[in-house]
Amino acid sequence: MNFKLKIWRQKDRQSRGKLVAYDASDISPNASVLETLDIVNERLLLRGEEPIAFDSDCREGICGTCALSINGEAHGPDHPGAACELYMRKFRDGETIVIEPFRVRSFPVIKDLVVDRSALDRIVQAGGFISARAGSAPEANSILVPKPDCDLAMEAAACIGCGACAAACPNGSAMLFTAAKVSAIARTPTNGRPCVRPRSAPVSSRS
Repeated sequence: MNFKLKIWRQKDRQSRGKLVAYDASDISPNASVLETLDIVNERLLLRGEEPIAFDSDCREGICGTCALSINGEAHGPDHPGAACELYMRKFRDGETIVIEPFRVRSFPVIKDLVVDRSALDRIVQAGGFISARAGSAPEANSILVPKPDCDLAMEAAACIGCGACAAACPNGSAMLFTAAKVSAIARTPTNGRPCVRPRSAPVSSRS
């Protein structure tokens, strides 16, 4: 497959950036967007040109570091999923694809497609545990949590902390950094709290 890529290039934080056009030819439909950037970089290096800076780590949709806006959407059009899981077969042959860093003030551009994620990283590293005297409150681990709350908490806990929610928000809300974490903790605030069995699953009388 052949594509025309318009990629954001910016020397550093202080420089003005711009979209630069690149031809990406003979790309496998099974290549991811990140693998396509690798191929383009290899060809740039062969021509003695500076490669495109971008972030990646796991490339399995787990770490959330591939903070790319593709055709104006955080992580691209294949939802849900990170940019590393977006494959070129999702685009039309000959299509023009615009690749930019996340567009949110909380993630300032460092270089090209690399953004400063330290605001989010500090929140993630802080964790959600607090210690407070609760008087005669019952032992948390002995309180059953309703099954619907457990299910919603699990959905919230699936957040990989990539920050795409903030990049996709028209207001760039910083609260979206922590919304999923807050939701998970609020519904099951103590790890290990048992869930109530759904009514459809009878409890065995055997000991």
